[in-house]
Amino acid sequence: MRRMLLLGSGLTAVFCVGWGTFFALHGNRAIAALDLVCILLSALTFHLVQRGRIRQAARLLSGVLYGVMTFNAAYLDVPSLGVPRSAHAFLLGYAVVAVLLMRDEPPWLRHGVPLLFLCTYAVLASSNAGPQTAFMLPDSVRAPGVWINHGFVVALVYGALWIIQADVAQRNGQGRELERALLQGELLLYLQPQVGEDGRILGAEALLRWQHPQRGMVSPGEFIPLAERSGLMPALGDWVLRTACLRLAAWRLDARTAGLQLAVNVSASQFTQPDFVARVLARVAEAGIDPSMLKLELTESVLADDLDAVVAKMAVLKAHGIGFSLDDFGTGFSSLSYLRRLPLDQLKIDQSFVRNMLASPNDAAIAQTVVALGRTLGLQVIAEGVETDEQRSFLCEMGCEAFQGYLFSRPVPPAEFEAQLHGAWRPLVPLASTPLAGPAEGARDRQIEHT
Repeated sequence: MRRMLLLGSGLTAVFCVGWGTFFALHGNRAIAALDLVCILLSALTFHLVQRGRIRQAARLLSGVLYGVMTFNAAYLDVPSLGVPRSAHAFLLGYAVVAVLLMRDEPPWLRHGVPLLFLCTYAVLASSNAGPQTAFMLPDSVRAPGVWINHGFVVALVYGALWIIQADVAQRNGQGRELERALLQGELLLYLQPQVGEDGRILGAEALLRWQHPQRGMVSPGEFIPLAERSGLMPALGDWVLRTACLRLAAWRLDARTAGLQLAVNVSASQFTQPDFVARVLARVAEAGIDPSMLKLELTESVLADDLDAVVAKMAVLKAHGIGFSLDDFGTGFSSLSYLRRLPLDQLKIDQSFVRNMLASPNDAAIAQTVVALGRTLGLQVIAEGVETDEQRSFLCEMGCEAFQGYLFSRPVPPAEFEAQLHGAWRPLVPLASTPLAGPAEGARDRQIEHT
């Protein structure tokens, strides 16, 4: 997406600089001014790309490209008997660009924008008609423009195809790297403490990390979507489940850790596997652990397809003692009708509400509602993303029973978690007084923690 946006905005800027200079030198200031506007919009697209606002940049560039090229082909490049129209060829090239730019958009944009380019191209290519205006270019200008325009279009199409090929190759390569990481032991299980009202550690959430031999620690925000696209998510989830069960088996041998629960995130693609229940029970049996010490965290996306099947699977696992937590509650299609049917043990207040609740009455009201709802249904409520003592105190006043976040600890390797647990840890220290992370690093790590 970034490459395609830079290619499209760069070629558009070069195209407009060339023709804008020509029109300015020949006294056609109106067209030169339009070219200047297009140059500025191309620069704005580049700025948005640099700021990471990819979707806004893609929409802006698509609109600019369509407007510029349709105007050029219809009003400037009016064909004659001696020189054919050529500016419309850009619409064909930019249709290829739009296929990639719109790939993350809703269907009406994903299909509609490329089709708009193609249909406009077909209309202009099939007709020699054009309005007779003062903007029409003479054949003496349009004749060399045929070569220039088609040269730009060839460069555009070649660049777009190269970017698409590179994108596919990169995704395939990353998928193979992730599969290798699974086989060669590059994946790590980090733990983030879950703490009670009195500061006592109740358990932890298991979080997946990838220690790449060349790239270092790869963000879950990068490799989790990759695993989903490449079909590796069930295998990764099974690895996390097996490793978590082995960790619980080790904790069972120490009286100080025997009562700790370990929460494991379950993706929708993993939960919908036909053998999911059998696989979970097999991992529990292999490790010889108490099933009640294992807690599975489900997101609302798991509930989107077949609620009856979800409830049936949960009921079987619940009958064996395994607990369930509903993660990110309130951020999806939250519904009381399904909440009352699910055999849950815990609701988790999403960190987006916790982060802003001291400044936003709406977020505070949502957090209060989740706590009250959980208590009414007999569920434990845990808040994630707690970073300050003020947030913890505010949640305690609401009746929240458990907390997770940087106020207590960032996700750490198991050895460090156990060192904290065995006396080296001082609970309830405000984040501002502990050098956990700078502003940029903290924002990045919060995204990693959430994933």
